[in-house]
Amino acid sequence: MLPVIVRSADSLRNDIQAGPHRMIADEPVSAGGTEMGPTPYDFLAAALGTCTSMTMRVVAKKESIPLEGVEITIENDRMYAKDCADCLSTSGFIHRFNVAIKLLGNLTPAQRERMLDVAGRCPVNKTLRSEIRIDERLVD
Repeated sequence: MLPVIVRSADSLRNDIQAGPHRMIADEPVSAGGTEMGPTPYDFLAAALGTCTSMTMRVVAKKESIPLEGVEITIENDRMYAKDCADCLSTSGFIHRFNVAIKLLGNLTPAQRERMLDVAGRCPVNKTLRSEIRIDERLVD
């Protein structure tokens, strides 16, 4: 995998290079940004949504499920762990992604259930549910 390179200057705007692709991330004006691009959490939600869609597409094709399209709406927020009745963590924040999946096509109830099961198996979903380690270092 090629590295993703993020560059910024004297604002919250960041220029992103992912292989041959160029993107911009920013924050809303209300948070001190210029709203020139999606926020980092928008990109995180987009990664989850696109991975989910792609994974369902691959499985649908492999299993001849007549999936014509997918529309995924993702909302994310965070709450204090102490306010979460069904969470294992008791301190800090719990980040929550609410994922609404609309399947397009003439699918049977069993095929629809299969697609929902597949949605939870995309690699980004698995990454977000697993322990994550981030190693940071300064370079010249």
